[in-house]
Amino acid sequence: MTGKTVSLPRAAALVGPFSSGKTSLLEALLFRAEAIPRQGRIKDSNTVGDSSAEARARMMSVEPNLVGVDYLGEKWTFIDCPGSVEFQQDAYNALMAVDAAIVVCEPDPARAVMVAPLLKFLDDRKIPHLLFINKIDTAGTRLRETLEALQAVSERPLVLREVPIRDGEQITGFVDLVSERAYQYRPGQASDLIKIPDSIKDDEQVARQEMLEHLADFDDHLMEELLEDIAPPKDELYDDLAKDLADDLIVPVFFGSAEHDGGVTRLWKALRHDVPAPTATAARLGFANGGAPVARIFKTVHAAHTGKLSWARVLRGEFADAQTLGDGKVSGLYVPAIATPSKVPKASLGEVVAFGRLDHAATGDVLGGDGQIASDWPKPLDSLFALALEAEKKGDDVKLSGALTKLAEEDPSYRLEQNAEFGETVLWGQGEIHLLVALERLKSRFGLGVVTHKPTVPHKETIRKSVPVHGRHKKQSGGHGQFGDVHIEIRPQPRGAGFVFEDKIVGGAVPRQYIPAVEDGIVDFLRQGALGFPVVDIAVTLTDGSYHSVDSSDMAFKTAARIAMAEGMPQCDPVLLEPILAVEISVPADFTSKAQRIITGRRGQILGFDGKEGWNGWDQVSAYLPQAEMGDLIVELRSLTMGVGTFGWRFDHLQEVSGRAAEKVVETRKEALAKKG
Repeated sequence: MTGKTVSLPRAAALVGPFSSGKTSLLEALLFRAEAIPRQGRIKDSNTVGDSSAEARARMMSVEPNLVGVDYLGEKWTFIDCPGSVEFQQDAYNALMAVDAAIVVCEPDPARAVMVAPLLKFLDDRKIPHLLFINKIDTAGTRLRETLEALQAVSERPLVLREVPIRDGEQITGFVDLVSERAYQYRPGQASDLIKIPDSIKDDEQVARQEMLEHLADFDDHLMEELLEDIAPPKDELYDDLAKDLADDLIVPVFFGSAEHDGGVTRLWKALRHDVPAPTATAARLGFANGGAPVARIFKTVHAAHTGKLSWARVLRGEFADAQTLGDGKVSGLYVPAIATPSKVPKASLGEVVAFGRLDHAATGDVLGGDGQIASDWPKPLDSLFALALEAEKKGDDVKLSGALTKLAEEDPSYRLEQNAEFGETVLWGQGEIHLLVALERLKSRFGLGVVTHKPTVPHKETIRKSVPVHGRHKKQSGGHGQFGDVHIEIRPQPRGAGFVFEDKIVGGAVPRQYIPAVEDGIVDFLRQGALGFPVVDIAVTLTDGSYHSVDSSDMAFKTAARIAMAEGMPQCDPVLLEPILAVEISVPADFTSKAQRIITGRRGQILGFDGKEGWNGWDQVSAYLPQAEMGDLIVELRSLTMGVGTFGWRFDHLQEVSGRAAEKVVETRKEALAKKG
C-alpha cells in the first residue's frame, strides 16, 4: 500500500465551490469519528466550522477551519476551506500543506465548470485529490452526466470507485467497484452489507471495467492481466489506486450526502487507505528525508489572547515550545482541536501546528531547514476590487494602518495601498464581500469603525497649446521684502514624454542660484493643475525675469513661478486625461461573448481573444478599459460566468476625455477639494 506509515498524522483539505457542502461534510466526518455527539447544520448555526460571526452572518466560510480528530487510532487534521472565489487565497495556501484534497461538488452538470480553477491548481502542483459528489439525495440527481461534465474540466482521468443503488429516483446505497460488495445506507449508522441488486449488475460491470482500464494505463502488469482475461487480485487494485492517487495520475470519485450521513464511512475508508503519508508529501514539496526540522507556514492569524499564530505543517523532524527559530523564539505550540486549539510541548512530522509569536514569520515561509526557501509558493491573487477608507475617529489613522497590515498578513490577497497623490488609504481585495468581511473584522477585532468610498480614479491633466506668461511676486512688510519676477513659456509635450524644464536666461536676468527655485515652484504647481489633477506631459522654459539685490530669495522666485503657472495654465486649453488599463479577461469559452459584451458596455476596446495557454476550453480576451469603468467589473463578470471569470490588469496609457464625462469628473474633484479646505 505505497509504503506509507499509517501511524504518522495526516492532513486533508476540503475544497470546492460555494454551497457544495464542505462544512457539512466536515461535520459528518467528525460525527462518524465520534468526535462530536451530534451532527450540526449550517442553517442552525451549530457546526464546528464557520463559527466566526462573519461566517455565521453569511452562512458561508470566510476563513479556513482547522480541526484535529482521531479515527480508528489514526490522527487527522482537516482544513475546511472557503468555497467563495473571493476567499480562494486561503484555500490555495492550505492546499500547499496537506497530503490530499477532497474536492466537494454538487451533482449538477451545469455547475461542473465552477470546479475548473481548483482542479487546475491541484493538477499543476500534482496535489493528490479525490472527488466527493455531494447532495445525491436531491431530486433529479444526474450522476453520470455530472461525471462527464467534471471530466471535461479535469486534466486527470476521473475514476469512479462506486456505483449507486437506486430505489426509483432515490439513491439508497452503493456497490464498491473493487470489492464488488453492495451496501445500503443507514443514516447515523454503518451501512448494511447487502446482495448486489440484479438491476445494477450490468452497470456495475461496465463501471468496473472502466476503472480497471484507467488503472492499467499506469500499470503494465495489470494491463497484461486484462489482455489475458485474468481477474486481478483485489490487493493489486487497492495498491494501484493508492499509488496513482499519490502520484496525481487519477482522481477517484465518490458520492454521498453529507447532511444525511450517506457515503461518509466509505469516504473515511478511502482516506485511511489511499491518502499518502506526510513523508511522501514532504518529498513532493522538495523536502528530502533527513536533515534539520522543517515546517511550512500556510496561514497566519492574529488571535485575541495568543497574539500572532503561524499555522504550519511539520514536514520533517520535530519542533518544541520555546525553541529559537531564525530571529524569533516560539512562544506556545498549538494543535487544532474541536473547539479551540490545544497547547502542546512539541510537534512532530505530519502534524499541523501553530507557532506562537514568531513576529517575522509570514505565510509561505519555511521554518527551520537551514534557511531552505519554498520557491513554489503560490503568488498572491491579483487585486480585483478596491475601497478607499478612513477611520471614523480622528487620531485612529495609525491604529487603522496597523490593523490593515495584520489583515493582509492573514490573507495575502488583501493589498494595502497608500495613495499619496490623493491622500487616500486604499484596500484591495478579491470582491465586495471579501472587503466587507475585512471591514467587519476591523470593527469586531480591533474596535475600528471606518468610512468608505470609491477610490479616486487617478486622472491627470495636460494642455493643448503653448502660452507665454509673466509671474511677479513683490511684497514689502518692513525690513527685507520679497521680490521674484519670471517670464516663462508653457508648451504641450507628446503623450508620455513627461515634464521638462529648460532655462534660457541670458545676462543674469535671473541669478543662477534662484533658477532651481523657479523649477521647484513649477513642479509644486503641477501637483494640482487648473482642473484639479496632477499635470503631465508639459515643458516649461524660463525665458526672462528680474531680481532685487536685497529682497530676492529662493522662496520669492518659487512663489513667482507658481503665480505664473496659475495664470498661464487656464490659457493653455487644459484637457482631462483618464488612465486606460490593459485588461486580460479569462473565462470558459462558453462565456467569451458575454465577456466581450461587458467590455463594450464599459467604453472598452476589444483587442482580440485567444485560447488561454494551459487551460483547455478557456479563452483570454484582451482589451483596453478605462480605469473609471473597473470598479465593479469583477462583480459583473462573476455573475455572468458562474463565479469563475477573472481578470488581470496593468496601467497602459493616458487618453483624453472630453464632453459631459470630463465635466462631471472635474466637478466631483472640485467638490472633494473644497471639502478638504
